[in-house]
Amino acid sequence: MAHHHEHTLQRLFAHPTSHNIHWRDVVHLFEHLGARCEETKKDHLKVFLNGKEMSFKVPHAGGHTLEDNHEISLIRKFLKDCGCAPAAEGSH
Repeated sequence: MAHHHEHTLQRLFAHPTSHNIHWRDVVHLFEHLGARCEETKKDHLKVFLNGKEMSFKVPHAGGHTLEDNHEISLIRKFLKDCGCAPAAEGSH
């Protein structure tokens, strides 16, 4: 995995939660992992990855950074369910 994508993945799973993750980096990570991403009319991004599907709210405040703990938790869970968690996370 490219260093930039690995860095984004690590930040998504960081404890305490990072609140300075750029949304475009998350989208690029999804795409790097092989996801198909579709923007909906209701400011959501529908992501299809490894046979799973989930919709995420596209952030608009604060320069398009993820700041909502709940949304970051949803992304973490989705990545885990798709088998894309960092190696240290997958061993828990």
